[in-house]
Amino acid sequence: MNAIEQLAQIGTSTWLDDLSRDRINSGNLQELISTKHIVGVTTNPAIFAAAMSKGTAYDEQIASLKAEQASVDQAVYAMSIDDVRNACDVFEDVYKQSEGKDGRVSIEVDPRISEDRDATISQARELWSRVDRPNAMIKIPATEGSLPAIVDALAEGISVNVTLIFSVARYRQVIAAYKEGIQRAAEKGLDVSKIHSVASFFVSRLDTEVDNRLEAIGSEEALALRGKAGVANARRAYQVFQEAFADAEALPAGANVQRPLWASTGVKNPDYPADLYVSELAGPDTVNTMPEATIDAAIEADNIHGDTLSGTAEEAEQIFAQLSAVGIDFEDVFEVLEREGVSKFVDAWNELLESMQENLR
Repeated sequence: MNAIEQLAQIGTSTWLDDLSRDRINSGNLQELISTKHIVGVTTNPAIFAAAMSKGTAYDEQIASLKAEQASVDQAVYAMSIDDVRNACDVFEDVYKQSEGKDGRVSIEVDPRISEDRDATISQARELWSRVDRPNAMIKIPATEGSLPAIVDALAEGISVNVTLIFSVARYRQVIAAYKEGIQRAAEKGLDVSKIHSVASFFVSRLDTEVDNRLEAIGSEEALALRGKAGVANARRAYQVFQEAFADAEALPAGANVQRPLWASTGVKNPDYPADLYVSELAGPDTVNTMPEATIDAAIEADNIHGDTLSGTAEEAEQIFAQLSAVGIDFEDVFEVLEREGVSKFVDAWNELLESMQENLR
């Protein structure tokens, strides 16, 4: 078994954090399913910006959209939705074999509306309807403004990938939103067994921010803690997940747990093992979405050593206590990361729109 198969046996599903029309049309996506045991895909504005700015795969559709005088926003979403729909079809067998747990393909709402509940739920409905595949997931950021929209979407039977989670405090709010949404769906008589959700916890970005602050502090104690915040934070979150879903009566009959998803799992510091956020975050009822380079690194390293999440919360809390003791202000760290996370996606989206505007002229 390769590392991805070993992760699956432990309970971690591996999703690819990338999508392009070339991957779909060339058969590469199907090959990743067959040879590397990838069981899902996540996308974001930066991924589509990269995909649509390269090669000729989108030229024919761009020409058609230009003839229809489509706006730039309409064009970008038309192409994105087609890619996600086609990827959902590629993963149809995985979706059925996993009884809906995997085989998922995520598409994100416009990051520019992340603080607008009404606009977010409106677009979530539109994307869900236009993709029109049961194995789609709509990505909605875990900002204060979008949390109510997450409840609304789940209550309507839309499967949701809650993204841009950095802090355990915000994660608790996400779990509460999930439970409220599923309860409302059950009260409407919807089949809650068909509604799935993941909570995407960003890992490497936390290490980058904290490491920069530790290096600015510069003490021996501070420098010794570099590279430890990301894994520790995810392990703290996993403990919250286990506690939140330990009681079967916490959810309506037939409802699924909202699995934690480890995102931003490609290491940013080349001094760290390339599979750091894979081998150290393996455990039951989790998802790890990885760039292909990280998938390959995990397979090459072959360093999966069992469940590295269960029973690790106490050690993780000790690491956080040590980080706080040397001067890391986590309230500020998480605020900065959420703000920058939204900003990065908005920047990528605006770049994509500007590039597409040129093509539509």
